[in-house]
Amino acid sequence: MSDNNDLRFDNYDMDGNGYYTDGNGNQFASRAMGGAATQTLNQFIAGTFLWMMAGLLVTFGIAMFAAFSGVVYQMAMSGSLQVVLIGATIAEFIVVIALSAMVQKLSVAAARLLFFGYAALTGFTFSLYFMIFDLDVLILAFAITAVMFGGMAAASKVFHLQLDSIRPYLFTGLIMLIVLSVINLFLKLAWMDMFLCYAGIAIFLAYTAYDVSRLKQYYYYYSNSGDGSMLAKASIFGALQLYLDFINLFLRILRILALRGGRSKN
Repeated sequence: MSDNNDLRFDNYDMDGNGYYTDGNGNQFASRAMGGAATQTLNQFIAGTFLWMMAGLLVTFGIAMFAAFSGVVYQMAMSGSLQVVLIGATIAEFIVVIALSAMVQKLSVAAARLLFFGYAALTGFTFSLYFMIFDLDVLILAFAITAVMFGGMAAASKVFHLQLDSIRPYLFTGLIMLIVLSVINLFLKLAWMDMFLCYAGIAIFLAYTAYDVSRLKQYYYYYSNSGDGSMLAKASIFGALQLYLDFINLFLRILRILALRGGRSKN
């Protein structure tokens, strides 16, 4: 779930004169204004995207290995695959919750380990898609996702979007999406399935813009605050949010391709 509850600060202005707001609405000068930054804003954002891309490489690398090495097929034949996938899904949930809830207490190394652990677990569950779909369909879905994600991220950065006000609407939309998806598991309505895919794409594109805009807030709040490790952990946390946005976009685009007749393996 892409909801930044754990790194607490609110806003900044677009001229770089950062400020943050406490729970009572009182404004204070940003900590980033108190000294020379150890890295520029662009370096921080670029580093965060590099961590995200590294996580994606781990995910898709493990997915391809598990699928093409026959590991997943052997598990399916032995009847253990469903149990393993359920266990991996539960572990994914625990890892992402732990990283989100404990990011301020974890060491930088531990935060990175949890991030890549989550990416690896996701990669194992994704190996099923390499067994179900032809490789060209997966590549097409990835390419479409990369273009849409990259375009929205660039728009958020270039136009300096401030999107804190839409956070409650995004969260509400996400909850509704989950509830309707569960309901449709029983109804099995094709039109609702397609609608939920497009709605999910809209929600996670908006989350992408929102999460990119939050990176600037992370930078202003944590750079030169006397705790360089917190800025590094904020980069990992931001990478996790962007990673989740990308993965959720990819899954819904792949689903649309499948519903529209994307080829699957016989």
